[in-house]
Amino acid sequence: MIDRPFTRRDLLRRGLVGGAALSLPGLLAACGGDGGIEGQAGQTESGEETTAERKLAQQLVFANWTFYIDVNEKTKKRPTLEKFTRETGVKVRYVEEVNDNEEWFGKYQAQLKAGDDIGRDIVVLTDWMAARMIRLGYVQKKDKEAIPNEQNLNPALASPGWDPSRDYSLPWQSGLTGIAFNKKTIGRVTTVDQLLTDPKLKGKVTMLSEMPDTMGVLIAAQGDDPTKVTDDAFDKAIGTLQEAVDSGQIRRFTGNDYAEDLATGNVWACLAWSGDIAAGIKNPSIDFTVIDTGSHLWTDNMLIPNGGDVFTASTYMNYVYDPAVAAEIAAYVYYITPVEGTEERIAEFDESAVGNELIFPTEETLGKTFIFDAEASDNPDYKEKFQAVIGA
Repeated sequence: MIDRPFTRRDLLRRGLVGGAALSLPGLLAACGGDGGIEGQAGQTESGEETTAERKLAQQLVFANWTFYIDVNEKTKKRPTLEKFTRETGVKVRYVEEVNDNEEWFGKYQAQLKAGDDIGRDIVVLTDWMAARMIRLGYVQKKDKEAIPNEQNLNPALASPGWDPSRDYSLPWQSGLTGIAFNKKTIGRVTTVDQLLTDPKLKGKVTMLSEMPDTMGVLIAAQGDDPTKVTDDAFDKAIGTLQEAVDSGQIRRFTGNDYAEDLATGNVWACLAWSGDIAAGIKNPSIDFTVIDTGSHLWTDNMLIPNGGDVFTASTYMNYVYDPAVAAEIAAYVYYITPVEGTEERIAEFDESAVGNELIFPTEETLGKTFIFDAEASDNPDYKEKFQAVIGA
């Protein structure tokens, strides 16, 4: 068993627990093998077959979000990455550089457009940004022969419209966007209306710089459908958001970096991602709630940028789709795992994780979620209006 910080575990015990867990197929309806290390066939950036030898690289460069993989709190090392190195000989350079999808894309867009190697073998991006990367031709096809464990992918996630055969992508984790709050400073905050209008929270609120999260929960809160966004619904919600900015109610817009402000008391309530609160904030006064009017359900995906080593990246994907490895990761990050068989193994790493709603949501919780309109996520007019409001 890995060493876990008891303060974090205690926090999670106080969170959403219990209830009959609903599988991810039910979730979406309601709103292993060995890694091949030898071989000859490979793929070019265009996905065409090549006769180049399939050989593991000496190093895998993996770009991810913060608080998004298992960590030994005593040694500060990452057990599953170390195990991957022992099993394959591949050293992993793990870079926590994704704080916001647009921010990451903007950093590398010029290089990607020019066809340059950005020095990353795997990057984890949210589904709508993954769709953009695929559409623009900035990523390579996986080597599916090297990923027999992909059979453990939850069937509900097997065929998204933007990558119907999962040729380019593989889910890392899914999660919920809800409200995090400091009970000592403000008590319970459970509605979007409280965030935007409660005078006690003026200047103590942050919202997310990810448009699908912030606009999705606002559209749902006003009674419109965030899964099929109309111009009228979007404009109404953006107007509400602008008013909250102009009044000083909203302190700023953030990516993962809201966690520090929330922990220190600079922020009393915010839109937050479920696993961040569990993994990154060790303050027992901090709590998380699913929004009654609707919380955003999203998936982050592993992609292989152009220039990355396809075979080595695919071998790593196969490794993390072993249920035992997926369970070790899930027991730390507390997001919804996409790997079937994880729930049966998670007690080996954290008994308190069994049945925890942050990983295995109940039907009641999932009935309060939505998946934001994929086309609206990349609508240029919507993005321009949102960026104008948040000042990005």
